[in-house]
Amino acid sequence: MRIGFNMQHCCYTFSPMRSLQAKIVLVYLALTALIVGLSTVALIELDRIADKAREGGKVAELFDATLEMRRFEKNHFLYAQNSDLAEHARFVARAHELLRRDAHIIDPLIGANATAALQGELSRYAIAMQAHAQAPRNDDIAAAVRALGNRIVTRGEQLAARERATMNAALAAHRRNLLISLTIVAALLGLTGFLLARRVTRPLQAMENRMEAVASGQLTRLTLDNPEREFVSLASAFNHVLDELERRQHTLVRAEKLASLGTLLSGVAHELNNPLSNISSSAQILKEDLPAEDATPESQHAPFHRQLIEDIDAETLRARRIVRALLDYAGDREFKRTHVALAELVQETLRFLKSRRPPGVEVRVEIAPELGVNGDRPRLQQVLLNLILNAFDAMGEFGQLDIRAQHTQVGKTEALLAHSGQCRPGSHVIDLTLCDTGPGIPAALLERIFDPFFTTKAVGQGSGLGLFIAFEIIEEHGGCISVGNRPQGGAAFHIRLPASTPENL
Repeated sequence: MRIGFNMQHCCYTFSPMRSLQAKIVLVYLALTALIVGLSTVALIELDRIADKAREGGKVAELFDATLEMRRFEKNHFLYAQNSDLAEHARFVARAHELLRRDAHIIDPLIGANATAALQGELSRYAIAMQAHAQAPRNDDIAAAVRALGNRIVTRGEQLAARERATMNAALAAHRRNLLISLTIVAALLGLTGFLLARRVTRPLQAMENRMEAVASGQLTRLTLDNPEREFVSLASAFNHVLDELERRQHTLVRAEKLASLGTLLSGVAHELNNPLSNISSSAQILKEDLPAEDATPESQHAPFHRQLIEDIDAETLRARRIVRALLDYAGDREFKRTHVALAELVQETLRFLKSRRPPGVEVRVEIAPELGVNGDRPRLQQVLLNLILNAFDAMGEFGQLDIRAQHTQVGKTEALLAHSGQCRPGSHVIDLTLCDTGPGIPAALLERIFDPFFTTKAVGQGSGLGLFIAFEIIEEHGGCISVGNRPQGGAAFHIRLPASTPENL
């Protein structure tokens, strides 16, 4: 069977409230956007540095060409070989080509029109070198060649130094920006973690303290000043649990009171048995001492007195049966199967509930006297009490309660509702049906009607244990119970119990 709690009020809507999850997602989206932006800037800077490196390579290529040009110049001065002069001319032409190709790189480094000035110096240098080749003994031409070559190499060194300085500045700026970006991201992450931890840990700490108070017996409701939806929902669920605990505590207190009342009722019943026995004995003695019916004056009223004594004895016997039933109902006794006459049990239960029956409610009983079940009489009476009282409460001031029973065999009878419980196919059973003309039970609640602490009554008018106890008792008997709504309106409870052996029917 299902064991569940009445949690139908645990669903909450917090659409206008803020959500901690949304805030966390928003913060991390912002951090992600920041990281992506910083990464994009870093990539752009890296591309710029790569361009600087490529420019530096071109400047280094020009500087290497000037150095090679000077080297072949010196070789020609020393050895006067035509091959050195040819190589010198080749590197001069190479330098001219590089200056034309990389003018857009060189001019920003060492000033406007620097490329044109270098090309002019290279041209004069080449002319001077040709003049020296024709007059190698002329010291003035040689000095002019050396001066022009030295000036060109110096310009190349300055160009390379400027390029290295630019590269170093770009690297330093990139390193600085990267450190600043990492610092900002780390600070934002730390601040976000701190704020989130504060938002989360403070309400959780409050709940922990409140739970410790609950563990010590203080059922104090939880109130949080946190507007986030998750914590509001958690606090509402926690408060609902406290309400359930408080309600069950009241239920347990009520059960204790009922147990005490049962003990008191048992004592009162025992005390009533003695005077009832004395009244019955006295009535028997008076009946035996009545004079015989003859013509004497004393015997004229004997029939009337005899009828009064018989009425006293009958009512005394009836009172003793009621006391015995009260003892059986209030006593904590072990489960004991006996043959129980179903019609007699129903009539006796209706007599107990006579004062609880509304004046406008009619009860119809259609149970053959020979129908009997194999079960524990007090427990079965408790089931009838719960079901009949529920029917009276559901119908209000006016209505009709039909109680019918028939003998059948499981699996052999058509048009029976599906039951839940321990009924076994092929067994002889008694089908007991209680139908009222009340409003019925909502279809959504039919599956939960036998759950413990589930009730459709208003707060304080029901503990939610009556039908649960009835289910337990029927299942303890090896029977089954189900509930449904009649097409014409009202609820119908179907109980199937093991029948007494055929010889007892």
